Amino acid sequence: MRSKSLLSFLLTMLLFVLLSGCSTPANCPNCGTTVNGAYAVINIIPVPEHNPTGEPGGPFNSFDISLVDPVHHLFFVSDRIGLDVVVVDTVNNIAVNTIAGANSVAQAGNNASPCVPATGPGAIPPLLDATGNFTRFGCRTGAFTLPGGIGANGLFGGFPGAQCCAARANGVNPLSAPDGEAITADGNTLFVSNGSSSVVVFDLTVKPIPNVIAVIPTGQSATYDSGPAGIAPCIASANGRAFTDASCGDLRADEMSWDDKDKILLVSNGDPGFPFVTLIDMSAVVARTGNCLPVNPTAPYGPTNFPTCILGQIYYDGASINNGNLAVDVPNAITNPNQNSPCPDPSTAAPSGVSGLGVGAGGKNVPCHHGPIVTSTGVFCNQLTPAAGCGGAISPAGIGGSTFNPNTGHFLVSNANATPNLTIGTIDEIDPRIGNPNGPIVVNTFPVSNCMPSSIVQGPGNHFLVGCADHDGVTFPPNEYVIDGSSGAILATITTVGGVDETWFNAGDQRWYLAARDMPGGPVMGVIDANTNTWLQNVTTNSNSHSIAVDPSNNHVFVPSQSGSICTTQSANGCIAVYARQ
Repeated sequence: MRSKSLLSFLLTMLLFVLLSGCSTPANCPNCGTTVNGAYAVINIIPVPEHNPTGEPGGPFNSFDISLVDPVHHLFFVSDRIGLDVVVVDTVNNIAVNTIAGANSVAQAGNNASPCVPATGPGAIPPLLDATGNFTRFGCRTGAFTLPGGIGANGLFGGFPGAQCCAARANGVNPLSAPDGEAITADGNTLFVSNGSSSVVVFDLTVKPIPNVIAVIPTGQSATYDSGPAGIAPCIASANGRAFTDASCGDLRADEMSWDDKDKILLVSNGDPGFPFVTLIDMSAVVARTGNCLPVNPTAPYGPTNFPTCILGQIYYDGASINNGNLAVDVPNAITNPNQNSPCPDPSTAAPSGVSGLGVGAGGKNVPCHHGPIVTSTGVFCNQLTPAAGCGGAISPAGIGGSTFNPNTGHFLVSNANATPNLTIGTIDEIDPRIGNPNGPIVVNTFPVSNCMPSSIVQGPGNHFLVGCADHDGVTFPPNEYVIDGSSGAILATITTVGGVDETWFNAGDQRWYLAARDMPGGPVMGVIDANTNTWLQNVTTNSNSHSIAVDPSNNHVFVPSQSGSICTTQSANGCIAVYARQ
């Protein structure tokens, strides 16, 4: 009898240990693999070169987009204090690399990513800022110098970071970087958007420091280094998010989405002032047969020397004309193929956008169109023969996240609001029109009410989750939408989580994960069953936790977290928190 009692006691204790093993210890081997169970933080990952003593290298309190590469089991997050992209091993939960330029905190000097090719006829040119001067946040070449200067070392200049610019409160966030990220399906090529209105492309097959194989401007860079005042006039003009000073350029390139079939990247310069999206043919870049050089490959990128791989741009400027189905928006580009035709909105004097045509490009146009034409309630109008009451779409709060829909071959872009009615946002459907000389065009727009669309992600089949944030100055009740990716029909409305920035679909457990930093009552990670469109849980996260990604192999959820108690031993530094079901 006594032996039975002892055996029963030992079995009970063993069961207790097994059940409690996922509660707090790091690297819990079984967490994330259960069918049911609550979520908990199973590990915290220190971020390289962060400390509580101040900037640079201060707390990990300013970060942006993150993603998971399921092929190599890596998590990437844009770190605007370290001025780099942090790379984390999602199996062992440890930071294994940082990808950066010569100005970074974690990788200084010769450890910065080299620009390939660095010299010769295929060299990647430096970028120009809004006043026509070189900016250090492109590639350095033999032609690149700065007063007091940093030498021509053939390295990627870097990201501007957040030291002077990034805070939700001060409204200067649109000058910061790194920002958006996208990765090819094979995990070999990483796209990172920069504060200089450009996209930096890294070859991840080169180790340990990936090479920069392209730097592609989507517009004009802000004036970071030129002139005695530097960026100060732009920062001053950012009060109220106006960005009226020409030295602001086109602000940061931000969120991106990737069409792996056709090798097209969609990039949004989505911040207030003059939002637009750019579609880029990256086929030669990912095949390593080209570097997306400008029309004149030996000269710096500039207003009349644009990248030849850009398919077109769409401007959300409120214009009521859109000749997208007929011709490019600048008539001279058709009648005079040797005349440069800039894309920017003619209503603004600030330099903006890449050029519409380049001499020596064989008459190749880069079409520039206005955004969708909608009624006052956000209903899409036929762009060829718009009916009465139709006007051009605006987006004073900016363009948010986007995704590619393989079912239609089109991109879906979250538009903060298409009309002056702040309660109406839209998801805009863009046809890249591959091979069409008139370029990409908005073919439909799907209204969503009481929602500032911040993100959109595909789930099972043709179901897409729209992440809803609060509008500038307008707070909505919690709500998210599941829509049909072809018709825009609302399939489900979820009112138990809101204030969302980024979203993620995890194929491993068929769930959507939402970074709801502005949820009433405090920031949470929302979890939704993507098969039934049913909300499952809200899990407490840290202040401003707005970025999220999941590894489908173990269902571990990676949430960048600024300094706070969730980071436990790293509470003063910030961390990447790892969540999983128990």
